[in-house]
Amino acid sequence: MNLTEANRSDNCPPYTCPERSVSTAVYMLLYVCAAAVVLLTVCGNLLIIISVCHFKQLHTPTNMLILSLAASDFLVGVFVMPTAFIWLIESCWVFKSIYCMYFLCSAYFLSSMSIYSVVLIAVDRYFALSNPFLYTKTISVSTMCIAVLCDWFLLLSYNLGVLLFNLPFTSLIMCPGDCYFLLDEVWSLVDLLVTFVFPLAVIIILYTLVFVIARKHATAIRGLNVHTRTQASNHVPESMKSEKKAAKVLGILVSVFLAFLLPYFIYVVLGNVIDTEVESYQKVLALVCLNSTVNPVIYALFYPWFRKCVKLTLTLQIFNTDSSLINVL
Repeated sequence: MNLTEANRSDNCPPYTCPERSVSTAVYMLLYVCAAAVVLLTVCGNLLIIISVCHFKQLHTPTNMLILSLAASDFLVGVFVMPTAFIWLIESCWVFKSIYCMYFLCSAYFLSSMSIYSVVLIAVDRYFALSNPFLYTKTISVSTMCIAVLCDWFLLLSYNLGVLLFNLPFTSLIMCPGDCYFLLDEVWSLVDLLVTFVFPLAVIIILYTLVFVIARKHATAIRGLNVHTRTQASNHVPESMKSEKKAAKVLGILVSVFLAFLLPYFIYVVLGNVIDTEVESYQKVLALVCLNSTVNPVIYALFYPWFRKCVKLTLTLQIFNTDSSLINVL
């Protein structure tokens, strides 16, 4: 749907939500599945937040970035996903128009915050691997917290700025059943560059450099082992295993980022060129939300400490005296 179709609020035709074409059992199953996904998103990210905040051993600069990612994904699960799934299942917007603007603004801001948290993690990992001594000397927990807060503030300012600049040009009085806030061609291109092209480029470039540096380190270790002829047979397999793991993580990170976000941004570009269907917009928006469900798996379950923290949390051991000092690494 293009911008001219979106701005048809002056003469909206009578509208009622279309009747469901599925049986009641399938309809209820859709809601149960949606509730399960929301619960998984909220609980998974909440466990990360509790773990990083409670256990002092996890108060590291890198974990502050993981905390930021979990916080943004947690808020997506609380404020965005339930509405997005209801909209998708009902096939039309059943809420008021003022809530539509709140929903879209929240979705744009929190999704972009999640994306840029991934970018900061990529920057952090590259800096830590390429300049380990400088990283240890200059990056502290407080420094990283300031960087995270600045990131949240800048993205909030950007999203509010996009909204304010487009208010005079975009009708906010929507027809019943519709919920859209489409940017003009210029702002669509700017938003595409800021929220997708730039972060994707940073993630791919930095993780590629991380992989290259890791391979150089592994090659240097193998060369040293061959030169000294000391325990070479033990170190070579470990180096190869490390290379494979780095390549696997890199592939998962980029693939998931593309799989969940690329369809939405393709839709944004096409929405200003050709007419697109309502159902397609609902689906790609729900797909963006699902990225917040997968992120805890990628960025937390790869860490051994997460499983231990989950066990301590679910067994309520975190309420014991001095539980924050427990060794979880």
